[in-house]
Amino acid sequence: MKYKRILLKLSGEALMGDEGYGIDPKRLEQYAQEIKKVKDLGLEIAIVIGGGNIFRGIQAEGAGIDRVQGDYMGMLATVINGMAVQGVLENHGMYTRLMSGFKIEQVCEPFIRRRAIRHLEKGRVVIFGAGIGNPYFTTDSTASLRAIEIEADVVLKGTRVDGVYTADPEKDADAKRYSKISFQEVYEKGLNVMDMTAFTLCQENDLPIIVFDMNKPGNLLDLVNGEKVGTLIQS
Repeated sequence: MKYKRILLKLSGEALMGDEGYGIDPKRLEQYAQEIKKVKDLGLEIAIVIGGGNIFRGIQAEGAGIDRVQGDYMGMLATVINGMAVQGVLENHGMYTRLMSGFKIEQVCEPFIRRRAIRHLEKGRVVIFGAGIGNPYFTTDSTASLRAIEIEADVVLKGTRVDGVYTADPEKDADAKRYSKISFQEVYEKGLNVMDMTAFTLCQENDLPIIVFDMNKPGNLLDLVNGEKVGTLIQS
């Protein structure tokens, strides 16, 4: 395998599947099957999931809710998603741990770096919920930071598109996909990959990012086996 330890970033919206809101059991099942294939190879896997299928912190202001309060609500949404993913992964025979950026001891462990690494070494899938535990940071930033902390080899950003394009492929039929691009080129071209904080963390720590289509069966397995899937971003 090309990698030993990965951090898989999934969007909350992806969990909606064909539903308009919440969690689609079919999509959960699909993701569990894809992750199981990779886990059976002996790969160490950490996961960060967004909460946009339930609540986004930036929605709060429009509803008259303080932004900080709204961000904490969004963090709780990621814990709900993490619990859902944890449940379906364990149904497929995988051992898991859900770790939170703040204390919710009844349902998950608090994040402790050394403990997270030890879980990975023991073959458990580690799911990071509640962001980094602070408002104003996205789950992209959580993915970058946690990947650096656990010494992951790569951040795999699973989306509904198959990589980074010159323009939005859903709006521009002439958009071209990059198979490989540097961090600097992404900056210069103004391409939307991650929020700037998350992206800069990866660049400064020489941590590659691969943006790929998580919804296509077999993509995750091909990717960790070294196949050219999605767009590779590195220094």
